[in-house]
Amino acid sequence: MQLSARNQIPATVTSINAGEANANIELDAAGVRLVASITVEAVRQLGLAEGSHVTAVIKASDVIIATGD
Repeated sequence: MQLSARNQIPATVTSINAGEANANIELDAAGVRLVASITVEAVRQLGLAEGSHVTAVIKASDVIIATGD
């Protein structure tokens, strides 16, 4: 599949914390922790499990940068 989104980050699923409708999917992207919130149905449809190799696709209208000042 080809996407127009340029922020495509290879990652590995490290944990899945599922609720009734949504799940938080924790990812390891070369040592950086990412968390994605998706539906439990999507988890099932994608066949996600700990150790799955995935691509995090980030398409956002805002990116906020902060400093320690």
